[in-house]
Amino acid sequence: MNKIIELTDQNFKEKVLTAQGFILVDFWAEWCNPCKILASVLNEISEEYSSKIIIGKLNIEKNPNTAPIYSVRSIPTLLLFHNSEVLSTKVGAISKLELKEFLNEYVH
Repeated sequence: MNKIIELTDQNFKEKVLTAQGFILVDFWAEWCNPCKILASVLNEISEEYSSKIIIGKLNIEKNPNTAPIYSVRSIPTLLLFHNSEVLSTKVGAISKLELKEFLNEYVH
């Protein structure tokens, strides 16, 4: 089972930019209700896609430096990385089906 990793401004380069394969990064904050909804969807997806993708969460309030680099202006925002490149972005809370469709465009 693949655990969702906690990302910070300090470990983002190591965990995301130097990693090989697919990494889905969730930019979120504790006060954000849509972020809480998306969190449960990500937990389900992390188990189903454990052999294909790593999921990381970055709290933008505790780690304010990374989000502006990727022009994250609202949360939740998902960025799908592959070998340090951003492949796609999804903004807002989405259903499990929508997330699977988003991922399946790239992850096979």
